[in-house]
Amino acid sequence: MKWWQYLTKYKLHHLLPWAVLFAGWYFFRAKDFPSQQIAVQVTAFKVSVLALLTYITNYLLIPKLLYTKKYVSFFSIYLAMIIGVGLLKLKIVMALVYPGMEPFTNMKTRFYDNIIPVFLLVTTGAACRLIKDYLQTQRRLTEIAQEKAQTELKFLKSQINPHFLFNSLNAIYFLIDKHNTEARKTLLQFSDLLRYQLYDCNADTIAIETEVAYLQDYIRLQKLRKDTNYEVEVNIQSEIRGFQIVPLLLIPFVENAFKHISHHQNNTNFVHVDLARNNGSFSFCVENSKENQLQKTLIPGGIGLSNVKRRLELLYPDKHNLEIHNNEETFRVQLELKI
Repeated sequence: MKWWQYLTKYKLHHLLPWAVLFAGWYFFRAKDFPSQQIAVQVTAFKVSVLALLTYITNYLLIPKLLYTKKYVSFFSIYLAMIIGVGLLKLKIVMALVYPGMEPFTNMKTRFYDNIIPVFLLVTTGAACRLIKDYLQTQRRLTEIAQEKAQTELKFLKSQINPHFLFNSLNAIYFLIDKHNTEARKTLLQFSDLLRYQLYDCNADTIAIETEVAYLQDYIRLQKLRKDTNYEVEVNIQSEIRGFQIVPLLLIPFVENAFKHISHHQNNTNFVHVDLARNNGSFSFCVENSKENQLQKTLIPGGIGLSNVKRRLELLYPDKHNLEIHNNEETFRVQLELKI
């Protein structure tokens, strides 16, 4: 991980503006205190309190309450936090600067000098967070619109008279001998795959049951190409139903597994697919055996997985976790979606 990635991950780049605030606050208010040491202590304490309130607001109250439309809870907790912490800060500062003096005399002036500035500064920090999130959302919506337009254009280019295509498949179906049930069944599965790609995928989201049926048809067709030395195992939890998913989101992972499966003569070659649902999350795992030399000649996935990563970033921001494990003999993809 690069050094600037560490800065971003652990928010270390935030230290600079807080240091600037500390320096400015100390420069303008140092003369108000009995000694330089007390001035440093009070300034550090005030900046720390302000940082704490800002981070609680920006990383807890806004995403957990404001963005979930719990407005009354947000403003109640926000105001109570500002006033409560502000009064506590006032008591501690008075104890540092003027030991023994009652901190809550002349409460109107104390409130104006301590609570109001904290409220304005924390609100400014929250406004910066809201503006940043708004700009990111607008940029993401623009990228989604562009991605959707490009996808639709590619889709239209590939849609070569689907009615003619299905009529041709129907004609081929009736040309196959009636006793050859396996060939007829396979052709029907292929027809279902095409119908899903040409018609069902026009919606923004689709029922998970339909997406799973598409995956199963694709896997059945792939199994026809493999001999007994290939193990294909699909485990689908019974709870995989009743929610929506972006169409064609899962298939690239399965395609990648069959594309890069190993071809050992003495060992089993395998593709394992697992779908599960736990505590509001959808889990999708694909693992396949691969050749050792594949790492040196080809990176599994290629442009297909890159496109899926991009779609996940656009369509499931902060609602997905994708892990790819490229080991010597296996390639494993684990996807978690909040549904």
